[in-house]
Amino acid sequence: MSFPEEKREKIKRYILEKIFQHRSDIAKKTAQAFGISLNTVYRYIRELEQDGMIEKVDNSFRLTMQREFFALNREKNELTEEDMIYDRCIEKFMDGLPDNVRRIWQYSFMEMMNNAIEHSGAEHVFITVRRNYLMTLILISDDGIGIFRKIREYYQYPSLDDAVNELFKGKLTTDSTNHSGEGIFFTSRILDRFAAISDGKIFAHDNYFEQLKNMEEVESLKRWKDHKGTSIYMGLSNFSNKALKEVFDMFSDEDGGFTKTNIPVKNLFADYPVSRSQARRLCSRFETFKEVELDFKEVDEIGQGFAHEIFVVFQNRHTDVNLIPLNMTPAVEKMIHHVRMSAIKNDV
Repeated sequence: MSFPEEKREKIKRYILEKIFQHRSDIAKKTAQAFGISLNTVYRYIRELEQDGMIEKVDNSFRLTMQREFFALNREKNELTEEDMIYDRCIEKFMDGLPDNVRRIWQYSFMEMMNNAIEHSGAEHVFITVRRNYLMTLILISDDGIGIFRKIREYYQYPSLDDAVNELFKGKLTTDSTNHSGEGIFFTSRILDRFAAISDGKIFAHDNYFEQLKNMEEVESLKRWKDHKGTSIYMGLSNFSNKALKEVFDMFSDEDGGFTKTNIPVKNLFADYPVSRSQARRLCSRFETFKEVELDFKEVDEIGQGFAHEIFVVFQNRHTDVNLIPLNMTPAVEKMIHHVRMSAIKNDV
C-alpha cells in the first residue's frame, strides 16, 4: 500500500523527531501513532538512512549533522562587519530553508555577532554551526570581557545576577548612543533555544538558577563554567512557522515603538519573592515602558512587602505604566488584591 506524499513526510518527520529526542521504542511508537506495520516503519528508517538523514551508531540511530567551525581574529581584520561574517559563515547553512526561518537567522546572528564585535572587546570570536534535518544550531563564543560583567560595571549593579535579571526586561545597553538594547530581548524570544553564558551565569527563558546548579553536572556545560568571555547558544527548527514581525508586534505599540515587556518572575528569584528590596530591583526601569507583563507562572506565593512595593508604591509613582500580572496562583492573586484594596481603603 502506497501512502500519499504528505503522510509519508509526516511519518518520516515523526521518526526523525523521536530519534532527535533520543526516545526508545521508536519503531513501535511510530507504528501505533500512524496505524502502520513495523515492517513499514523499518522501511522508512532504511530510506532515511539511505538518504543520509540519519546514521547508525552502535545499536541506535542519530540525525546526520552538517557542521563547520570558524575562528575569527580581530588583528587580522576579521571582526568588522557582521553581515559579511554572516555571508561567509552562515549563508551556506540556510540553503533550502523557508524564507521566514532565513530572516530570523539573519536578524539573530547579526545582532549577536554585532555584540561580540562592538561590545565585548574580544580579540577572538569562534563560531560553530550545526544543522540536521530538523534544526539548525549556532554557537558564538568570544574571549572578551563577558556580557554580564560589562553590564554590571556600566550600571554599577551590586552583582552579576542583577545584570542577568535586567536582560529579561529589554532596552538594556551599554552604548545607548548607537544601540537600542533590543537585540538580546527579541533574539531570545524568536528562537526556539537561546542562552547567553558568561562568568558561570546563564540568561535564558528557563529558570537559569536550575541551569547554573547543573552546569558542573552536565559535561557539555561544565567547560563553560569558567570560560572567559561570552558564549551565545542559539537554535531554531528548520520548519518553524514563526515570523519576526509577529514577535516585534507583541512588544510594540501602533507606532512600532518598543513599549511593552514580559518578565518571567520565576527566572529572577531562586526562592519565592518576599521583600521590598527585591521588588525595587524588579521595578528598576519599568518606567521606560508603557506596559509591563509580570508572569507569575511557577511562583506559588509572594510576600506582602514585595506585592505592595510593586502594585502600590511603584504604581502610584508611575500611573502611566500599566502593570499586568499573569498566570497567578490563588495565593499570588489574593496577595496582589489585598495590597491594592488596602491602599484604596487607606486613601478613603
